[in-house]
Amino acid sequence: MSHVGEVLSIALRGKDPREMREVREATCAVDGVLEGDPASSVDRGITLISSRQWRQVICELGVELPWWTRRANVLVDVDGLGGFIGQLLRIGDVEIQIVGETKPCGLMDRLHPGLRSALIPDCRGGVHGRIVKGGVLHVGEMVELVRGPV
Repeated sequence: MSHVGEVLSIALRGKDPREMREVREATCAVDGVLEGDPASSVDRGITLISSRQWRQVICELGVELPWWTRRANVLVDVDGLGGFIGQLLRIGDVEIQIVGETKPCGLMDRLHPGLRSALIPDCRGGVHGRIVKGGVLHVGEMVELVRGPV
């Protein structure tokens, strides 16, 4: 296993698309549920975004926006996350199979003009994954690569 980053923040989505709530921890169930977050498909049970890429996005846009404007669940201190698609990551006791890129939708431009386009290059919109081993995620935990593509 190799260390690839650290969890900087966790957020849960609200019913209103502009609503996000930052938390210090979040419970992840194997059935794909991130407790307190609206239900998604099992393969989109959790979403992650790179803090460094988010900084690039807001710099390009010339604005200050909170990271959760992207509506991702976990902010990770890492250069990028696209290279982890198809791989298994561990955060504390939780294991996440990274399934694919979280492609930015039209909602991003409703939240801030130009945000969708700024998120498209280099998988800057983040990744989504299937929770394969449940547990509790905590801010400050290390993100580790368990194994490469399956």
